[in-house]
Amino acid sequence: MNIQTKEEFLQVYKASTSDQLKEQELDQDVLEIISGVRKDGDEALYRYTNKFDHVVLDSLIVSEEELLEAKKQVDAGFLDALKQAKENIEAFHKEQKEQSWFVNKAPGILLGQKVTPIEKVGVYVPGGKAAYPSTVLMDVIPAKIAGVEKIVLTTPPQANGKINPHVLVAAQLVGVDTIYKVGGAQAIAALAYGTETIEKVAKIVGPGNAFVARAKKWVYGDVAIDMIAGPSEICIVADQTAPPSFVAADLLSQAEHDELASSICITTSEALAEQILAEVEKQTNVLERSEIITQSLKQNGKIIVTANLKEAFSVVNEIAPEHLQLMIEKPYDSLSNIKNAGAIFLGNYSPEPLGDYFAGPNHTLPTNGTAKFASPLGVYDFMKKSSIISYSEEALLQATDSIIKIATVEGLTAHANSIQIRKDDPNA
Repeated sequence: MNIQTKEEFLQVYKASTSDQLKEQELDQDVLEIISGVRKDGDEALYRYTNKFDHVVLDSLIVSEEELLEAKKQVDAGFLDALKQAKENIEAFHKEQKEQSWFVNKAPGILLGQKVTPIEKVGVYVPGGKAAYPSTVLMDVIPAKIAGVEKIVLTTPPQANGKINPHVLVAAQLVGVDTIYKVGGAQAIAALAYGTETIEKVAKIVGPGNAFVARAKKWVYGDVAIDMIAGPSEICIVADQTAPPSFVAADLLSQAEHDELASSICITTSEALAEQILAEVEKQTNVLERSEIITQSLKQNGKIIVTANLKEAFSVVNEIAPEHLQLMIEKPYDSLSNIKNAGAIFLGNYSPEPLGDYFAGPNHTLPTNGTAKFASPLGVYDFMKKSSIISYSEEALLQATDSIIKIATVEGLTAHANSIQIRKDDPNA
């Protein structure tokens, strides 16, 4: 991790491009996996699980016995905490639910929008370097509130062939219908196209590694997806009111995700930047995942010094971070300056992990600068809308000349005829 000026940071940031060759090589592997699952179904899932996870499975489905065993393995304190988080997440997301609506624009004209939940959703929960029961809550609860009829979950097995018990308990708590022991690109392919055991869904949500992200990109169109999630990101804007130890701790909370995670602090004080850097080094040494953190900060850790907060906010809007913390004197007054961020945490006592686990807003957020046009996962992601149009005979006859004129200009005479025939012979 090093200290840079705004100009130094943006020069490198804007010039950075993805490794196209590496991406193409990854896509070749992903497309081969997708093709294998489409061709061989369950057999391919067993084969790829053995190849990538080094596990020989007896079944793709988590059994009732495994679910009961998982409940015995988690402590009561964890379950209580999970229930509290569930209540907070439900309360927040209930505010997002949209209703169908209708309006009488004029006599004989009824217009509206019918809101309908998606019927089947597949939730992907990553395994890898950590277990993520919080992801189960964040991805399933909005779907439940939306009214999705069937929700299945897929996650990679551990070395013993079982699923992490905390993930299983979370899935049971929120009412997942079926849990599959499948991970990686093969899980995405199975959800998108179906196999003998796994039923095709209409939408896939949930984060994952690079293989999962690329697989979601390739199956999109045959099935809906939430977003292409990249490595985790945090950006903290800090002034002299921010405790250096707090800022450092919050940067490290993201760096521990994986080596590709991005941890950026922007401050108007060079002295504070030095203090934060010292705290980062001090705290890293006592953390369990210090090796991952050190590598992450080496690659993607930055402290940027700007002349003022206006400059700091311009950098924020260029980055469009997944998580943004405003650890400044008057954070509420600065909200209007923030155009691009997945989630915004205000003040010294609203750290990013609060949003990850407990506060209620969703932690599935846009990454890689996509907060410039994308939003957090929500109830709206599990609902679709149909337009409603109803005209009486009289209302249509009043509009016929205008409709025919537009259709004729576009050269679509059959469209014009559809209207004209009703005008010429309304009682046919």
